[in-house]
Amino acid sequence: MASAADQFATGLNLSKFGQATELKKRLWFTLGALIIFRMLSFVPLPGVDPTQLGLLAERTQGGVLDFFNTFSGGALERMSVIALGVMPYITASIVVQLATSLSPTLAAIKKEGESGRKKLNQYTRYGTVALTAIQGYFIAVGLEALGASQGLAPVVEPGMLFRIAAVISLIGGTMFLMWLGEQITSRGVGNGISLIIMAGIVAHLPTTLVQLFEGGRTGSMNPVTLFAILAAVAGLILFICFMERAQRRILIQYPKRQTQRGVQSERSHLPLKINTAGVIPPIFASSLLLMPLTISQFAGQQQAGQGWASDFIISLNQYLQHGSLVYMALYGAGIIFFSFFYTAVVFNPEETADNLKKYGGFIPGIRPGKNTEAYFDYVLTRITVIGAAYLTFICLVPEYLVSALAIPFYLGGTSLLIVVNVTMDTVTQIQSHLLAHQYGDLIKKAKLKGGRLR
Repeated sequence: MASAADQFATGLNLSKFGQATELKKRLWFTLGALIIFRMLSFVPLPGVDPTQLGLLAERTQGGVLDFFNTFSGGALERMSVIALGVMPYITASIVVQLATSLSPTLAAIKKEGESGRKKLNQYTRYGTVALTAIQGYFIAVGLEALGASQGLAPVVEPGMLFRIAAVISLIGGTMFLMWLGEQITSRGVGNGISLIIMAGIVAHLPTTLVQLFEGGRTGSMNPVTLFAILAAVAGLILFICFMERAQRRILIQYPKRQTQRGVQSERSHLPLKINTAGVIPPIFASSLLLMPLTISQFAGQQQAGQGWASDFIISLNQYLQHGSLVYMALYGAGIIFFSFFYTAVVFNPEETADNLKKYGGFIPGIRPGKNTEAYFDYVLTRITVIGAAYLTFICLVPEYLVSALAIPFYLGGTSLLIVVNVTMDTVTQIQSHLLAHQYGDLIKKAKLKGGRLR
């Protein structure tokens, strides 16, 4: 049976949307910030020839970097100032969170509340600058070597001056995106970093759809295959929506209380999402893969034919192609690890059990305290196994099919998962704002009626 809040949310009056002034301001701010993000993706690095770079991108299509190019909305292949996107920031945040779990000093800082959170955010920013500088240098060096190996000159004047300018520009672009994401979160609607990643993916979708239908029109793709791809995409969207709303509801009972209707016991449910970690595990796993793969691919181009080290890097790049066993194994292992890690960060069984005990709540048949904590851990571990298997299936099966069917463009389940998940979260936040607006109207009307009765 739906709760009163659920029934009220179901009856939301969308005609009130035009009257929700604050919500409209937040939506316009979010839209403006995403437009700025898209405009920056067309600003090339200083010293780069866009024409030569476009020819180079056509000759070097394929490989795992196409996956990350989708995340950046094509900014990587255009070598824009935001070519690395927010991936260095996400990687730095992963490192800080892992360090917080392992280091007692950082764990103590985390427990300091708002001041501790600010300190950890500052460490994350320092890590972002360092990672962007490392990746940016290898991108600049590799771009020079890659152009020379293809007989092109994407860099107007190769040398140390170009490399320094490229690193500074990439650091500035990534830090600006990080700041823009924080502004969207605080002044807009939705999670800023997730919306920036989704905007990059959505911006790449029209090109993907044009390639898909063009292949069916020219006959290079079997119509049956085309229909199967569209049906699979629709099925994946429905499956993602179902799994994201799936919950394991734990019955919570409170002591009996004397009311006007007699002695009654209050009951409620603690909902645990099957996929508690949400879209974070694929994003974290892909961002961790991005740094070594960016370095190895561009460094391999620089050192081609220079000994066993260069041969090892080139062989590594070949193994890490879409659909390859090594790439899928690393990506799948990362998703599974971060599913359990981030679930442990988001939900603390000990803290939840203590809060229930404090307010007199208990699970029928389970003693309060340590037994309740162990029960939460038992349930959470098992539903996280299902959630991790679901995320791994969504992200890896399309990767394998793209490789097996030889589809000439990237169409991944990870992108679909991020788009659907972020869209659902954003719609939920919009509904929350509308709900708060309607409650505000009800309170105002009640105050006016109360004033008239007096």
